[in-house]
Amino acid sequence: MDVTIIIPNYNGKHYMKPCLDSLKNQTLSNFKVLVIDNASTDNSLSYMKEIYPDIEVVSLDKNYGFSRAVNEGIHRTNTPYVILLNNDTVVDSHYVEEMLRAIQKSPRIFSVSSKMIQMYHPDLIDSAGDLYTVIGWGICRGSGRPVTNYTEPSVIFTACAGAAIYRRSVFDEIGHFDENHFAYLEDIDIGYRAKIYGYQNTYCPNALVYHVGSGTSGSKYNTFKVKLSARNSVYLNYKNMPLLQLILNFLPLMIGYCIKYLFFCRIGFGEDYRKGLIEGFTSLKAQKKVPFHFRHLLCYCYIEIELIINTFSYAKDWITRKLFQR
Repeated sequence: MDVTIIIPNYNGKHYMKPCLDSLKNQTLSNFKVLVIDNASTDNSLSYMKEIYPDIEVVSLDKNYGFSRAVNEGIHRTNTPYVILLNNDTVVDSHYVEEMLRAIQKSPRIFSVSSKMIQMYHPDLIDSAGDLYTVIGWGICRGSGRPVTNYTEPSVIFTACAGAAIYRRSVFDEIGHFDENHFAYLEDIDIGYRAKIYGYQNTYCPNALVYHVGSGTSGSKYNTFKVKLSARNSVYLNYKNMPLLQLILNFLPLMIGYCIKYLFFCRIGFGEDYRKGLIEGFTSLKAQKKVPFHFRHLLCYCYIEIELIINTFSYAKDWITRKLFQR
């Protein structure tokens, strides 16, 4: 057995059947499914026990968030690869086979992101992997674009952990998902860390996943999500950038925070975003920075160039969309 599929769940009983049933129809069936439940109160556990008695379910004593849940799953398996899969997804029948084929192309690949498609708008992409920018914004690559785009495999900044495969042995080298994040940006954080250590994150266009989106938090923007994302964005930069890189990027990062703050003020979440930033900056001492090693210096240089390129690429894409909408 090469892969374990880890599904974190929190009050997602209504999503479990379509997700788990889609895994029954895989062209490659030699895998294990492990559900990690974050103390759900919607009878998820009794439902799983009754309808899917053969699937292993681990019940945590409280809601520890996405990062702790998937770490629990990773610690409990010994397969070479793990797939992290959101409960609000339905996967194509070739999904597991394509993900395994993609990550086995090179031992330097840490993660592979699937082609996530919007469940209720299947003509549109939800995510083709994640990008990160020098202004501190994480970008869902391809979001809102026609599914006819992003048809070629490519190297990306990080995989979207909503439906991605990871090389389990690399976690022993770089560490696991940061549980201080609880949820949001934890996938960019760990993918960034892997890049510092010289690993790649790639995109597989043939691994198709249909995704509801915000299945646990409930909406694209809400107080919980905005505040946590703001805080975690501070953590992400502080932990992964050595001091010189933080100094170099200080101005663009501040510009990025200011633009985001104005955006959230406009849609009614400015105070939540501000509180998240304050919490992030005031709790930095409790965060564990990635140790700086000179052997990683070239990787830091490549990452900095990629951050700059991604920023201009996103700006160009945003301007193009606005002009096209007119």
